[in-house]
Amino acid sequence: MRDDGILAGPLDLDATTKRGLARRSHFVEIGSTLTHRGSETTGVVIEFVEGRRIVLRDRSGRDHEFRPVDGLFTTDGIAVALRAPRAKSDRPSPRRTTASGSVDAGRVPARVARASRIWVEGIHDAELIERIWGDDLRVEAVVVEQLEGADDLAARVRGFRPGDRRRLGVLLDHLVDGSKESRIAASVREPDVLICGHPYVDIWQAIKPATIGIEAWPIVPKGQPWKTGVLDALGVRDEPGRFWRQALGRVESYRDVETPLINAVERLIDFVTRG
Repeated sequence: MRDDGILAGPLDLDATTKRGLARRSHFVEIGSTLTHRGSETTGVVIEFVEGRRIVLRDRSGRDHEFRPVDGLFTTDGIAVALRAPRAKSDRPSPRRTTASGSVDAGRVPARVARASRIWVEGIHDAELIERIWGDDLRVEAVVVEQLEGADDLAARVRGFRPGDRRRLGVLLDHLVDGSKESRIAASVREPDVLICGHPYVDIWQAIKPATIGIEAWPIVPKGQPWKTGVLDALGVRDEPGRFWRQALGRVESYRDVETPLINAVERLIDFVTRG
């Protein structure tokens, strides 16, 4: 049951002297507790219209309506001026980011894929890039394709017929001076092709060791397949694919991989989406 208004309770004969005594503003939230000084009514706020009315519900369930004059209400014993809560839009909302660290664009309509492409050497390269940059690539409508080896890269590039609106980015493992990959990269001379790489023998080596709970990646002797050598050095006897799937599952964001890989992939995305 609601009272008929402020006159339903005891008259506040000191109202005029209490105006302006508020020590601070108080942003009223429905469900918060306030005390009306004149009537000594304490109750939960069930309605509030700034400058017009406030309704408190006391412990017995009775509603009391008052005019929200500054200084006539207290919270924690302090006289306050009642104000409506700030609009939520005034409060900066935290920005969600993708695994790559970019701002999350949320759900976006499906787009027709660009003619431009990013090529990687194998399935594991594609999986790791999807893990970190998948959201960005979908927003940009960029398709990542596997080369299944880069030995015939020059011929593959010619067949792709790159152009200003058909750019090609290529990610190579072990792109260091004197490596086979560096010679392959040097064989491609196209203005609309960008070849980037990282110094690691295998893209798995670009995952930070701490991410998968080891101190460092084992040093594998030349001539031995890197993945096999790693599993032998770590004493992994399970099915090999299981170990690498678990390693991939530990990667949650760009923070879990080494900087050279991050820089290479970011450069390729920028290149194929330019213009």
